[in-house]
Amino acid sequence: MNIFKAMAVKDVEEASRVIPVIDVAPAFRGVPGGLDAVAAQVRRASEQVGFFYVAGHGVPEALIDSAFAASREFHALPLSDKLALKLNQNNIGYLPVNESIQRASTVHKATRPNFNESFFISHERGPAHPDVVAGTPLRGANQWPAGHDRMRAAMVGYFKTMESLGARMLPVLARSLEMPAGFFAPSFANEAHINLRFLHYPPQEIDDPEQFGQGPHTDNSFITFLAREDTPGLAVRLPSGEWLSPPLIPGTFLVNLGNVMKRWSNDRFLSTPHGVVNDSGRDRYSIAFFYSPNIDATIECLPTCTSAANPPRYERALYGDLVKAFYSANYFHQKDHAREG
Repeated sequence: MNIFKAMAVKDVEEASRVIPVIDVAPAFRGVPGGLDAVAAQVRRASEQVGFFYVAGHGVPEALIDSAFAASREFHALPLSDKLALKLNQNNIGYLPVNESIQRASTVHKATRPNFNESFFISHERGPAHPDVVAGTPLRGANQWPAGHDRMRAAMVGYFKTMESLGARMLPVLARSLEMPAGFFAPSFANEAHINLRFLHYPPQEIDDPEQFGQGPHTDNSFITFLAREDTPGLAVRLPSGEWLSPPLIPGTFLVNLGNVMKRWSNDRFLSTPHGVVNDSGRDRYSIAFFYSPNIDATIECLPTCTSAANPPRYERALYGDLVKAFYSANYFHQKDHAREG
């Protein structure tokens, strides 16, 4: 039986009691006491469920709509055009259907690849950018199809706006962990590691219990902002073990914490399993913005999350090493490269 079949279907009001809706505007606008008040809400959600909705974020709905239109434009391209931009070692480009798998997941042992196609972009780096010239790992140039300038502009515009949103969330997340508001900023300076993933889930077989649009997994990011439309399919595994289908709440992003935050917080904050089964009978699109530190950042359990009775559970590590290990475990093109090397 597909593990999502026991998923509870709940309305918006009931679901928001489980996955809270947090208005971040008081923190962003500098309202007296607003930062710590919002941080307290984020702390509770992060400790209890690892997911929350963000309202008051200031991202225009028209910008989000244009990003979805751009995603549809890309995925409607001939397969040969998309394969010319195939995902590279920097995890930038096109990932075809059935070429990623949740092998590294501790949530569910995947037996089949994921039934989705994706287009990944990162920072716009020109051919003369020092990291592109030097071939710096995880800092390559975006790959674009020729003749789609409007699509490119919409995707880059969305990327830059979400990058700003991620940066504005850093003081909230720092205070949620009782650290100084500016604590995380240096680790995200000099180009945070960002993947913007435009996902397309084709309709899949309803009676195939081993096929997932995206197998149950946890994100490897620091924090993920997910934009969705009204086609269902996403399921979140609550701490109780119950699967919940989080409803679409207009004007919000669905946000979850990833394994980098889990590691930094010494498991205090949850990196919650989730996955997708698109049995809706129609195409499903979503846009995931994975926001993480720069590749040279050191990830070390925070002093506010450790004690003599609760020592660090993770060794100090460079973020770049962690992400390269994750890619190698989950993407076939990375496995092939590792074998060749």
